[in-house]
Amino acid sequence: MMSLPFYQRHHEHYDRAYRHKALSSTVSQYQKEAKSKSAVYAQGSAAYARGSATYRHSSAAGFSLDSSAAYSHGSSAHDLESAAYSYGSTAYDHSAAQSKRSAAYSLDSESLSTSSAAYSHASESINKLAAAYRLGSEAYSFGLKNSNLMIEDQSYKMSPKAKRAKQSLISEDKENKALDYSVPIFTGREVNMSGITDTEEERIKESAAYVAKRNLFATGEGVSVSKVAKTSEEEHHEKKSRKVAIRESAERVAMKKTLEETQAFHRKLNQDKLLHAPEFIIEPRSHTIWEKENVRFNCSVAGWPEPRVTWYKNNVPIDVQAHPGKYIIQSRYGLHSLEITECEFDDTAQYHASAMNVKGEVSVYASLVVKRYKGDIDASLLNARNLSLSPFAVTPHGYASRFEISFVDKFDVAFGREGETMSLGCTVVINPDIKRFKPDIEWYRNGVLITPSKWVQMQWSGERASLTLTHANKEDEGLYTLRVAMGEYYEEYSGYVFVRDADAEIPGAPGAPLDVQCLDANKDYVIVSWKQPAVDGGNPILGYFIDRCEVGTSHWTQCNENPVKFARFPVTGLIEGRSYIFRVRAVNKAGVSLPSRVSEPVAALDPADRARLRSHPSAPWTGQIIVTEEEPAEGVVPGPPTDLQVIEATKNYVVLSWKPPGQRGHEGIMYFVEKCVAGTEDWQRVNTEIPVKSPRFAVFDLSEGKSYCFRVRCCNSAGIGEPSEATEATVVDDKLDIPKAPGRIMPTRNTDTSVVVTWTEPPDAKELVGYYIESSVEGSGRWEPCNNNPVKGTRFVCHGLSTGEKYIFRVRAVNAAGLSEFSQESEPIEVKAAIAAPSPPYDIVVLESVRDSMVLGWKQPEAIGGTEITGYYVNYREVVDGVPGKWKEANIKAVTERAYRIQNLKENMVYQFQVAAANLAGVGAPSKPSKPFKCEEWTIAVPGPPHDVKCTEVRKDSLVLLWKEPVYSGRSPIVGYYVDMKETEAKEECWRSVNEKPLQKKYLKIGGLTQGVSYVFRVRATNQAGVGKPSDVTDAVIAETRPGTKEVVVDVDDNGVISLNFECDQMSPDSKFIWSKNYEPIEDDSRLNIDTKGGKSKLSFKDLGEDDLGIYSCIVTDTDGVSSSYTIDEEEMKRLLALSHEHQFPTVPLISELAVEILEKGEVRFWLQAEKLSGNAKANFVFNDKEIFNGEKYKMKVDHNTGLVEMIMDKLEEKDEGTYTFQLQDGKATSQSSLVLIGDVFKKLRDEADFQRKEWHRKQGPHFVDKLGWEVTDECNVMLKCKVANIKKETHIVWYKDDREIMVDEEHDFKDGVCTLLISEFSKKDAGTYEVILKDDRGKDSSELKLKDTAFADLMNEVCRKIALSATDLKIQSTAEGIRLYSYVTYYVEDLRVGWVHNDTQIKFTDRMRTGVTGEQIWLQINEPTPQDKGRYIMELFDGNTTHKKTVDLSGQAFDEAFAEFERLKQAAIAEKNRARVLGGLPDVVTIQEGKALNLSCTVWGDPTPEVSWLKNEKSFVSDANCILKFESGKNVSFSISTVSTQDSGKYSIVVKNKYGTETSDVTVSVYIPEEERESEQEKKQ
Repeated sequence: MMSLPFYQRHHEHYDRAYRHKALSSTVSQYQKEAKSKSAVYAQGSAAYARGSATYRHSSAAGFSLDSSAAYSHGSSAHDLESAAYSYGSTAYDHSAAQSKRSAAYSLDSESLSTSSAAYSHASESINKLAAAYRLGSEAYSFGLKNSNLMIEDQSYKMSPKAKRAKQSLISEDKENKALDYSVPIFTGREVNMSGITDTEEERIKESAAYVAKRNLFATGEGVSVSKVAKTSEEEHHEKKSRKVAIRESAERVAMKKTLEETQAFHRKLNQDKLLHAPEFIIEPRSHTIWEKENVRFNCSVAGWPEPRVTWYKNNVPIDVQAHPGKYIIQSRYGLHSLEITECEFDDTAQYHASAMNVKGEVSVYASLVVKRYKGDIDASLLNARNLSLSPFAVTPHGYASRFEISFVDKFDVAFGREGETMSLGCTVVINPDIKRFKPDIEWYRNGVLITPSKWVQMQWSGERASLTLTHANKEDEGLYTLRVAMGEYYEEYSGYVFVRDADAEIPGAPGAPLDVQCLDANKDYVIVSWKQPAVDGGNPILGYFIDRCEVGTSHWTQCNENPVKFARFPVTGLIEGRSYIFRVRAVNKAGVSLPSRVSEPVAALDPADRARLRSHPSAPWTGQIIVTEEEPAEGVVPGPPTDLQVIEATKNYVVLSWKPPGQRGHEGIMYFVEKCVAGTEDWQRVNTEIPVKSPRFAVFDLSEGKSYCFRVRCCNSAGIGEPSEATEATVVDDKLDIPKAPGRIMPTRNTDTSVVVTWTEPPDAKELVGYYIESSVEGSGRWEPCNNNPVKGTRFVCHGLSTGEKYIFRVRAVNAAGLSEFSQESEPIEVKAAIAAPSPPYDIVVLESVRDSMVLGWKQPEAIGGTEITGYYVNYREVVDGVPGKWKEANIKAVTERAYRIQNLKENMVYQFQVAAANLAGVGAPSKPSKPFKCEEWTIAVPGPPHDVKCTEVRKDSLVLLWKEPVYSGRSPIVGYYVDMKETEAKEECWRSVNEKPLQKKYLKIGGLTQGVSYVFRVRATNQAGVGKPSDVTDAVIAETRPGTKEVVVDVDDNGVISLNFECDQMSPDSKFIWSKNYEPIEDDSRLNIDTKGGKSKLSFKDLGEDDLGIYSCIVTDTDGVSSSYTIDEEEMKRLLALSHEHQFPTVPLISELAVEILEKGEVRFWLQAEKLSGNAKANFVFNDKEIFNGEKYKMKVDHNTGLVEMIMDKLEEKDEGTYTFQLQDGKATSQSSLVLIGDVFKKLRDEADFQRKEWHRKQGPHFVDKLGWEVTDECNVMLKCKVANIKKETHIVWYKDDREIMVDEEHDFKDGVCTLLISEFSKKDAGTYEVILKDDRGKDSSELKLKDTAFADLMNEVCRKIALSATDLKIQSTAEGIRLYSYVTYYVEDLRVGWVHNDTQIKFTDRMRTGVTGEQIWLQINEPTPQDKGRYIMELFDGNTTHKKTVDLSGQAFDEAFAEFERLKQAAIAEKNRARVLGGLPDVVTIQEGKALNLSCTVWGDPTPEVSWLKNEKSFVSDANCILKFESGKNVSFSISTVSTQDSGKYSIVVKNKYGTETSDVTVSVYIPEEERESEQEKKQ
């Protein structure tokens, strides 16, 4: 059967400090009962001894029935007696005087020796005895049956899994199976097999006892009745004896470990707290790996002085030098590791680490198993359950599996407030990740397993484990531990959670009580206990109110009328069978606190009924149990109760406890309680009306300070029985005193935000609940609680403090009676990280070697431990034939330099060296042994290597390299140094020299670096013989300017003191500023002052001079290379001295010197302005060496805010000619400025003042702001305009030209303050003088503008420019004569000169090529164009200043189209010219009197001569006698009618026609009859 060994299943695993506290708390509650049972324990020991003797006798004679029975009788007797008290009570009784904190497990030497003997002879009985102590709940309850306290359920303690433990079982025979007992095999740390894990030794004895007792009573082992044959009986006895021997051997090892642990604890109780023996905090674990894999053992050890750790393999020290590269041993900040690379099968062994200091030595062991791969493993073996396991057999998670469990994104110390929701979580990484195996996730608070509830929720997402406190309370404060287990393997991570009080509803009210529990519940009675809050609201707590609520309801009832101060209170009057919850509120004079968290429900039941219900539940819990009693068979008066005693007495009440009588019949009984004043027999019944059912009763209403006796009577239906024996006189007062104040408060550094506070337990303290710790910033007077849940023990880590602040602490103790006075305040302590020993130095080199000594050099440790290194210790050893000897100390007193000469060595002997650094925390781990060096005389001529090469002032493109000169200079003095550099990853042949010539100084600023590139450097020294060996290579340095890098800044203060200032915001608590000059320590500080405060340091020069020239650098220690420098050369020195002189003899700096200006009214203003003036600044005004003062003539003013100083004079007169001076004084700073006003300067100023005065008077009426001017509009018109002011409706404006008024059509309305006159198409005729006049009753003003000569030319140029800008692009037009190029302008003036260019050649105008202007058209006419006229044409318009050009391309298609159109038009012109036409002579209408002669004539033309014909009324008409038509000379045409008649009226048309065209000309002839003739004709007709 595959099962975990018992010591892995049933012991608890949590931090040792909390384990001690738990045991101490448990045992201290029952100290009295333990003492009272010591006699029983002694009697049981005697019975045990008799049983042991009987057993030994039976073992020798054979395993007979009688001997077995005797053994059983003795064992049972011992078990019965020992059940009265837990294991080790005698030891506790003896050792309690030394330390109650260790009472639970510390044994004095006498008791231990006795118990050890008992272990050796009869381990089974010891197991039974231990079972009563650890997990024997029945015996435990019986032994504590008189206790007033409820026993904490132990099932919620941390799960008993061993860390990295392996299991080993032995297969059983059939005979052994009948016994149902599997014998576990486990060994101590001295054996190679992995057995007990070092962190779990405290619980082995308890767990072993429990399993042994369980199996003994379950199977009947120890009592064997055999009826088989003798041979079989002997065989059975032989096998059983072998199992007993194995178990006894194992238990002896457990007892031995217990003894060792006890002795270790006593050793730690020494008075000197600064010295203590080594103790492994983290112990190495065993590993099983495959060949060729690497393995690392890690451990952490504490002790003072810091222990030195040595690693062993099979008890042989591991020699790293003998196996180079095989073993890597490291030690840093108390963490030690042994790494074995490429493990082989021969590396399978037991390894152990030994830590030793002056107080002792301790070792821890771990095993390594290296497996060879032999092919695939049968998968069926993975689930085997009935196979016998070898030491490296199948585990539940595979063959020799190993899980690496790590935590990422871990929760830190958390702070919350009551009522808030808090969440803790970690991301868990498990390697290898096996999908079918899920980890077990468990959470613990102060070592107790947390189960999900309405207050706590736990989640596991597969990657992240989280715990949520849905409604945080102070009960939730404590150390939270996350345990992640994969089968045998698990890892833990812990963090503390602090929960502060919620804001009080009433200001000044105390915090809520906490940890409300129900104790000693009975039928109608329960004791409620709680813990007092840490916060009292500023006023003492007057007491507490207890409230109860029946489960299933929401109605709370206050149980006490008056506040009680004692933190326990008996609540009576409960209804049997019902369940209740309770809460507590604190009260002070300000008010009542918020209620506490409610208690767990408790039922009002008899304890026996409650136990029966727990073991045999009959129905689901409903919150109420109905209890019925049997009808009595026969009434029997009960007897008196027994064992009546006062179990608790306070000022407010007394609690009685008794046992029911033996004579009570078959019915239930109740009780009456009586009291009387001590010394009297005046008994009074306390509960006169209702008898009580519980054998507990709280008596109230007693007089404080009086003594009382009590007795109890039983009653039932048969009557009231006799009273019990009266108690002894009991004084009504608190039996439990308030504890005294703790002592010896000692804070120590922990981290940069926390401090460890320790104290001593108050004397004669009883039933301590814990301690409250408070902190205060020194000098603030304000105290804050560090914890809100009392902590047990005398050590606590106070978190959440401010780095760099100084705090003081105080502590007070808590028990049920109240809180003690505060302890004395601790000494102030600055919050900063605790220091640790430095890491090992490295890179040991030989700097010089002679016959009997060698000089070593090394590099500073990478980690200095939080404080500066105080020195180094050098060890050396001889190496003979490759075998190193023992280490020897080279120096007793620490050396401060990183170079040391080791004397008295042997010539030609090979040595190895190691160096250890030391600081205030102690000596760190030594370095790895150096390479072997031979001690021999160096005879080389060149120098040795420089040493202590380091980089500082690292920036993105530069750094400074420092080094020290070689110890060995060769045969001649060193003349210089060469610096080499290369990129870190480059090959050796890539080294290049930085300097061509040797350097005389031992430092060099190297520039030209590439940002982000890593470099290494080395230095070589040279003398006359040549260049020596290079130094050791520096560590790799990346060229970068880190964020926050600051430089040294030079400053000159108000007193003229010159200083260099450097600031650092990356300092640790122990960082220091180190100044140097030319990178050498400043030895002569007579010329300097260095002042450092916080993160700032100032180097001040007393008298800067040539002796102070150089490079001043500052390095901040215990940082990541924070450094900077500043160079003071001659030029800089002169600048600083000049600046210093200015500050020593200050002047009032002036923004402007004394100046003068004329104001608007002609006033004269003298003024100057200083950069700044204080309120005490003064000004003196001097004229011609005489001080002048503020008065009628001079108005003086000093504005201290702006620094403006001014003086105003109304008018300048001749007597005011001279020198004006302003003198300023501001503190010790002075300044003056003068202005000389004489001669022409004064005359000019006075004239200007007069002019301004006149101007001011002018401006009192309408006036011109801007004088008359002109502008050319976009339409090329000229606009004259001026700007006026102070205009009103009555103001008139009149324009004049050449003294002639210009009539303006519209009056100007002056709305915009601008007056304009528009002149269209401006030309020469518009030249002249223009004037505009403003006038009204206040006066008049005029402005004149002359537009003549140059002014006119300028205006015309602008007009021409506007016209030129208005020109359109050139266009092409064909005509009958040729091609015309033209452009339009707004309008044309003769002043605009026009030129034309053809193919970059100016055109000379001829009859064929002509230019002109027609209206607004500017054109170029090309007559009879030819192909030579093709090309690019430019029209140039010159406005008098600028030539404006317009271009057109007359070539290609443009020319072809234009030319074709020209030809067409030309032909059309010819046709038009030669076309037949009537040139003139014919009227349109002819009116003629009848009878008259009509003669019409006209001229016609045409080439050829046209044909002429006539029409009358659109009909052909020819000549006849009456009408004669003539056409003569080819051009003259005549039409004659000798006598016209009315018939001749009509429309006559002449038609001329030739080949080019036809033209018709019409004439209408109207013939009328005179009036007289018409009348006569009419008369005739009539």
